[in-house]
Amino acid sequence: MYQLYGHQNSGAAAVEAALELCEIPYRFIDVESSAEAARALEKLNPLKQIPTLQLPDGSILTESAAILIHLALTFPSSKLLPDNPADRDQAIRGLAFIVSNCYSAIGIIDYPERWLATTDEASRQNLIAGTRARLHWSWEVFADQFSGELYLGEETPGALDVLAAVITQWSGSREHLRRTRPGFYAWLERIDRHPTLAPVFARHWPA
Repeated sequence: MYQLYGHQNSGAAAVEAALELCEIPYRFIDVESSAEAARALEKLNPLKQIPTLQLPDGSILTESAAILIHLALTFPSSKLLPDNPADRDQAIRGLAFIVSNCYSAIGIIDYPERWLATTDEASRQNLIAGTRARLHWSWEVFADQFSGELYLGEETPGALDVLAAVITQWSGSREHLRRTRPGFYAWLERIDRHPTLAPVFARHWPA
């Protein structure tokens, strides 16, 4: 059985959603629920980053894009990646874009002290503000570049859909996109309501 290490309101929601779309059994381990769970994560992933996925054979996968691509290739009937090679290339490109430009920015906003040689409040706030502006701009670029690759409501959502829906939850990205890219914002809301994904997202972001 797959074992997914994560916690509420985290990027593990994207992998959990993908596991649901694959219709396979898995166990979600909340690393904030106990010291034992936190130690287990650190043993598997010294960076203590989530999501971390333990495969049925005991091997470990980290990095959200790598995990999603693994699931797509292992369970092709899930349609996490398109069958058409050209479309699949663009979906993988989109995953890489989100991870390198958007997800990475969240880490700086959440932990600015990791990126400063000397930490003072003015420096922290300056770094946070600049990174947030860059993050919001990156989502505008994503919306303009990748809208043609996204779920339209007539097929199964894919890996790119679930990762975008999850990572836009943070740092004011949804509100920014509501104002600047209303069509993309409406697409995100449609993903939120998908019957397979909605229960996962509700667990991570309860109303």
